[in-house]
Amino acid sequence: MSREGQPHGRAGGAEYAARINAAVALLAAGSPVVDAARALAGRFGLSERQARRYVERAAAGGPVEAPQTTTVFTVKLPVPLVGRVREHAAASGRTISAVVAQALEEFLPRGQRERPRR
Repeated sequence: MSREGQPHGRAGGAEYAARINAAVALLAAGSPVVDAARALAGRFGLSERQARRYVERAAAGGPVEAPQTTTVFTVKLPVPLVGRVREHAAASGRTISAVVAQALEEFLPRGQRERPRR
């Protein structure tokens, strides 16, 4: 288990972003790659080899945005609509959650522009 209580393996989105962004900051402060990797390894409990990968990624691509925290949100929808959403998600190579999130992000601002009629 890692220090955070998670099983060892790939870093989650927020953890990955924190590591890359820390490496970006070290490089921006003028740390040589070797020193940045050592500092990152110590700060996050990584091997120097893994830390070096984060530093190289930071040097190549710059900072990354941490993903937003998500939560489960259950709704009841008509069966045919659920089928269409699943088909669309599969055809686009995305998750159902990603499709629904995009649809809501596009829909909700429209509702703010249109005032309800009385």
